[in-house]
Amino acid sequence: MSVAHVKAGSPVRGRRAEGVGLPRIEDELRKQNDRFSAAVENMSHGLCMFDADERMIICNGNYISIFCLNAEIVQPGIRFFDILQHSVDIGVASHSAEELYAIRKPYIDRAKPSTYEETLSDGRIINISHRPLASGGWVSIYEDITEQRRAEQELKEQHRRFDAALANMSQGLLMYDADGRLIVRNERFLELYHVTPADFPLGMSHRDALEQLARLGIYAEIDIDGEISKTAACLQAGEMRSTYRHLADGRTLLVVRQPMSGGGWVATFDDVTERRRVEERMTHLAHHDTLTNLPNRSMFRERLDQALGEATDLAIFSLDLDRFKAVNDTWGHPAGDWLLKCVAERLQRCLRNETDVVARFGGDEFVIIQFNPKGAGDAEKLAKRIVDIIGKPFRDKSRDMHVGISVGIALSPDDGRDADTLLKNADMALYRAKSEGRNVYRFFEPGMDAMVRARRALETDLEAALRRREFELDFQPIMNIASGEIVGAEALMRWHSPARGLVPPDDFIPVAEEIGLIVPLGEWALRKACTVAAGWPHGLRIAVNVSAVQIKSGTFARSVISALAFSGVPANRLELEITETVLMDESDTVLKTLRQLRDLGVRIALDDFGIGYSSLGYLRRFPVDKIKIDRSFIRDIDNRDTAAIVRTVIGLGAQLGTTVTAEGVETEAQLEFLRKEGCVEAQGYLIGIPSKAADIARLLESRAGIRQSGRT
Repeated sequence: MSVAHVKAGSPVRGRRAEGVGLPRIEDELRKQNDRFSAAVENMSHGLCMFDADERMIICNGNYISIFCLNAEIVQPGIRFFDILQHSVDIGVASHSAEELYAIRKPYIDRAKPSTYEETLSDGRIINISHRPLASGGWVSIYEDITEQRRAEQELKEQHRRFDAALANMSQGLLMYDADGRLIVRNERFLELYHVTPADFPLGMSHRDALEQLARLGIYAEIDIDGEISKTAACLQAGEMRSTYRHLADGRTLLVVRQPMSGGGWVATFDDVTERRRVEERMTHLAHHDTLTNLPNRSMFRERLDQALGEATDLAIFSLDLDRFKAVNDTWGHPAGDWLLKCVAERLQRCLRNETDVVARFGGDEFVIIQFNPKGAGDAEKLAKRIVDIIGKPFRDKSRDMHVGISVGIALSPDDGRDADTLLKNADMALYRAKSEGRNVYRFFEPGMDAMVRARRALETDLEAALRRREFELDFQPIMNIASGEIVGAEALMRWHSPARGLVPPDDFIPVAEEIGLIVPLGEWALRKACTVAAGWPHGLRIAVNVSAVQIKSGTFARSVISALAFSGVPANRLELEITETVLMDESDTVLKTLRQLRDLGVRIALDDFGIGYSSLGYLRRFPVDKIKIDRSFIRDIDNRDTAAIVRTVIGLGAQLGTTVTAEGVETEAQLEFLRKEGCVEAQGYLIGIPSKAADIARLLESRAGIRQSGRT
């Protein structure tokens, strides 16, 4: 809409004005009017002018556009109220004309400028400024501030979120501007450093902050100039910088400085005290034995490799306790742990200085590095001191524990120039010490490797024996004491070596376990035993010994199920005899496997019951179907104390509903004692000697025939 033209004022008086000045004045007025119109039309805001009668004098196009008015209707002379009504009619106004007029009237009537905002029906926000005219009426300026208000609201929301984030951060935060002045500081920073806002006012410099932390005694030691220089260099390079700050109160903070794109930087502060302690603890655990706190194999090897790299003369001691198993068996595992810690302390006291190293490799095995010994004499002095000190009684809870120690010694460089050779040769010397009576020390000698060769030859023969089928199974019957009936038999492994003859199980089973051969050997024995038992009279059980290595292999349950399926023997006819060493490993694999097999109906028997240190604890941890009293108790059953133990185990089995089998029964007197005390089963030479598969089958058939004739 064009601006209404302004009319000329009163005519100029006088003839001269009429003749000469009037055209010039009118021309000037036209020019002024054009300039005024151009100025009004090019305003960025809307403009509308009203006279004292509230009629519009002029308006510009922006006014029409802001309110979406009809330029044909809104012409000079239209009443202000009619404009309001028009805005209502076209749906722009958010109130009625009367309400709008009532809202604006107080502003119009004021004799001074005023400003207010009006929200249109489409949500736009219009800022309206009234300016009164001296002759009456007013001028209104209209500005669409919708985007401005939205931006202000977004900025306000951003500030709210920023404040909320700062307030809820787990880290402390300081923000510096491009001039290095503090502009933001959150509450967490104050909490971490136990300071007040007054201690760190906004506007302080980075140097001021560091000096304040030092002055308050929070940073015990800090190079302020160096810190400022390093920070400035990183920021200039656009790189993040992280620093661990150790506070005077013992805490550790991680300070991270991150440059900002517009200049300045953000520093975050995180309390990592516990994390650092855990990391240090994990590092310590990775290099130290958890029981004795001595260096472990890994740390020992690092130290040994380092010493050999420095071309240092060394003596390597391989140590192994004598009679340690007897302590465990007699007093229990906790006592064994206590003894190992005491041994570790005594070994440390044996060392000449802090340079020498003693480590625990596991179990009752220890190793020592002696640095720069003056020949074999120095090493011998240390070995004698170790044997003497460890040989003295260890007193705990009014009981004396007696152990000895065997020591093998290898000297560098004569006995080896690398870690593997030295450790191997020290172990060979240790084997010699143990074979010569224990509680002694021996130096390595070249001929000692014959012992190792013999062991390797045994391993080789064992591996070949499985391929050549040199193993057999014998079967020893198990009798129900009350009825006198044979209820099953135990499979016993035998090795008939063409070169070695009959090799006792105690000689080859531990080796088979160590080299992993026990897994395939055990699978063969299990399948063979089930196949033999499939031909026995119905109901007779087959017992098979299994080792911890087999169960931990991860495939044991599958091999048992396969053997049962292959032979057709029902699961409840199979008994798996395990020792306490199996239950000592409480890993998920072992317990899950045993429970899986038991759920299938396979019976679990605890073999050699009573000779371990916590048999009762194992019964509580994993309930078994049978406990077998070790033959050593039956052999000594005439002893009153031993008889009491056997009687207690039998009673325990009755209370738990667990079958009790006595092993090693060789006399009628032993059997009578067991019968009188209520023992369920017996096994031993009195019942039957281990026999070949065909012989045991005939025995079982004959017993079955006797039972049948007895019934008829």
